[in-house]
Amino acid sequence: MEQSTVLIKDNSANPGPLGLLAFGMTTVLLNLHNAGFYEMNSMILAMGIFYGGLAQIIAGILESKKNNSFGMTAFISYGFFWLTLVGLIVMPKLNLIESTSNTAMIAYLIMWGIFTSLLFIGTLKINKALQFVFATLAILFFLLALGDYTGNKVIKTFTGIEGIICGAAAIYTGVATLLNEVYGKVIMPIGPVSGGSAH
Repeated sequence: MEQSTVLIKDNSANPGPLGLLAFGMTTVLLNLHNAGFYEMNSMILAMGIFYGGLAQIIAGILESKKNNSFGMTAFISYGFFWLTLVGLIVMPKLNLIESTSNTAMIAYLIMWGIFTSLLFIGTLKINKALQFVFATLAILFFLLALGDYTGNKVIKTFTGIEGIICGAAAIYTGVATLLNEVYGKVIMPIGPVSGGSAH
């Protein structure tokens, strides 16, 4: 009796652009605040909960269906980063928890910087665009920690500008991934690395 092999084709959509755009747009909007363009406001918090937070978590769950461990880990982690950040800002105002000390916030930001630096190693097998996103994001976390440590307004403003660049790079990478897929050719280059791919 002959054995037959059934190949199951994955026809599910690529969740990468959703995750990158959710991260990128929320990051730009937060860092416009950090750069001094406007106050911390409900728009940033709502983006942090629903787009930066929930949309990235959904993208990460979908990445697990695509057997993409890197995408799953990154999107779910940064989705919950946004939710924890909003929680750290909002919960003390609701008298649910005490405000976080400056020292604890610095530790929080440094830990996320270390985490991002470690994930950056993974991007070396993916593409140049993601390498830039993760490199600038790692720098962003360390600059945020430095700004909180020193209280220096110039550092905080510079950090906001660097964060805008990081977020814009993520938006570019997300849109490039989407449009290249839609058109079936390279419309916006992301610099693929031989031997590895994002999906």
